[in-house]
Amino acid sequence: MQTSTQTGSVSTKAHWAGRILSGLVVLFLLFDGAIKLVPIDPVTESLAQLGYPVNLARGLGVLVLVCTVFYVIPRTAVLGAILLTGLLGGAIATHLRVGDPVFTHLLFGAYLGVMVWGGLFLRDERVRALIPLRR
Repeated sequence: MQTSTQTGSVSTKAHWAGRILSGLVVLFLLFDGAIKLVPIDPVTESLAQLGYPVNLARGLGVLVLVCTVFYVIPRTAVLGAILLTGLLGGAIATHLRVGDPVFTHLLFGAYLGVMVWGGLFLRDERVRALIPLRR
């Protein structure tokens, strides 16, 4: 079965793949935001290692959760993806600044960003219209 759009068609499988990919990102971000709301040792230790004051954890957790909510709501999903891209860019810059390993820490934000936009591309025809892929 094909779902028709003005920019071409996307199969039902591709649409569901986008939902699943987006769902994985959302689950990770909900977990990440939630653990920053409670002062647990791994969060406070990692913030200290990255050079951030521990008292920023809750605000950062709220920010992650708000951006994730925007990403989940279909009407604001593109705005959510843009906000998450900025958030992930800040994480990449932080890991670069402290000299963390490239493929595991530094690029993790890039991997997550690709999943954010890839999932949105597969499930939202507005994004496919903005970023048309040619054969």
